[in-house]
Formats: sequence, structure tokens, C-alpha cells
Amino acid sequence: MEALLRPIYQERASDPNTLGIIFVEKREEVSPITDTFDSILFILTKEAEHPIFTKHYTFNDKKAAMHVITERQLKKWLLLGTNPKLVDWLLNGRVIFDRNEYIEELKKELQEFPINGRKVRMGIEFAKLSKRYLEGKQFFEQLNYLDAYNHIVESLHHLARLAVFEHGMHPEVMVWKQVKQLDPSIYKLYDELVSSEESIEKRLELLFLASEFLIHSRIKEGAQHILEVLASKDYWTIQEIHEQEELKNYSVDLEVFIEFLVEKGFISIEKQPTKSNEIMHRYYKVN
Repeated sequence: MEALLRPIYQERASDPNTLGIIFVEKREEVSPITDTFDSILFILTKEAEHPIFTKHYTFNDKKAAMHVITERQLKKWLLLGTNPKLVDWLLNGRVIFDRNEYIEELKKELQEFPINGRKVRMGIEFAKLSKRYLEGKQFFEQLNYLDAYNHIVESLHHLARLAVFEHGMHPEVMVWKQVKQLDPSIYKLYDELVSSEESIEKRLELLFLASEFLIHSRIKEGAQHILEVLASKDYWTIQEIHEQEELKNYSVDLEVFIEFLVEKGFISIEKQPTKSNEIMHRYYKVN
């Protein structure tokens, strides 16, 4: 398949805007890494009209996909962790074109996973974790067990990814395979939730008790990034927090995360008077 695709990627390689080209072949009969395609042609560009451009090709019973991604889009996906296949493509794919060793440097950065980048990724993941966990708990208390189950499964996925970050690694597509090796206690929680023959109510009750400790023990590391940012000045309004450049990637999870940290004693509330005698402004400060 690579030979058939060669004229396509050679044309792309001659474009001065192209930073690198990686060829990925599926390693299993059904491969989530390649989205069921036999081959992936992954092309990185400096800039383009479309941040994501995709084409599909076929030859006899084989199929291939070409993904052209801008550098900016790639870095956004790597920061937010919304496309875990990329890490596998970058680390395990075969580099067939590399302008000025761009891909080589990117792979080195991924493997070393600098502490600053890791703190941001852990913060975003912990924000998602706290939101899903708290919402799941609310549904459980309202006896909405299926909704609670859905949210707690999501929160366990975020907890699993957090555990992978703690080991200085990037979460893979098959993250539970990773976590089984890296943190068996989290894997056991997940396995018991989905495999137990207990009633859903009993499973959730036991899981909330067990996961409380696992989440609480990770607050300091998970919240390190946001607390360092907020410690840069005395008090913040919620609007100022939303507009802070380094915190924009926390997105819709930000406010629940702030309230979670208030509840856990990492952030305190400062009340300031308004024009009304009864209503007060709510400001936030790192303890």
C-alpha cells in the first residue's frame, strides 16, 4: 500500500509547508489505532486553509486514509488529549519525510514529557474527573442509578488517564490495558464496576466509597497547575479566571473544578460588597 501511496506523499513532501510525513499500518485485524483502515498517511503542515483535511483511498480490498493536520491543531489535540491515536502514530509510525528533524524533535518531546506540559494535562484531566464524579454522586443521591453509572464510568476513565500521566506517559487508545500494568488498584475498581454481579445500586455505593480516597490522594498533583496560576495574584473573579490564557483549556469543567477545590480547602472565598446591602461579590483566593 505504501508503494501505491508514494506519488501522493512525494507531492506533499515537495511542498515547503510540509513538516513531516508518517506512515502507519494496522497491527491487528481490527485496529482502533488506524480507525479500521489498513494504512494511515499522517501529514503535518506548518499552516493550511483547513486545520484538518482528510482523504480516503482504496485498492482492491485495501483501504487507506490520509490526514493532513496543521501544527497548531496537532498541539491543541496533544494538549487536550482529545485524539489519543496521534501519540501512537507519532511514536510508533514510520517516518518517511522529516523536514529539519521536526518529527524527531516532536517524538523526543513526547517521550520526555516535560513537567510543565504534564502539569497542564493533569490539571485538565482532573477537572474533567471532578466534574463527572460530583455529577455522578448527585445522580446517585437522587436514585438515578443509570445516569450515576454513566458518569462514574467516565470519571474512572479520567482517573485512569491521570494515573498514566503520573507515570510520565501519554494515555493510549487502549488506556485500560496501560492502567492494568501501571495502577492495578484503579483497574480493579473499573473491573468491579462493569463485571460485578451485585445490583447497580450496590456497585455504585461501593465504588463511591473506594474512589473517594483515590481521587482525594491525587488532588495536590491534579490541581497543581491551576493553583500555581491562581497564586499569581491575590483575588480573582470567576470571569477573570475564565479569561486567564493558561486556564482557557479547562473550558466547561472550570467552574465545577473551582467549587471542588473550594470544598476541599485549596481555594477560599473572599466576599466584597456590591451596590446592594444584601448581595456580595464572590472572589477566589488560593490558600
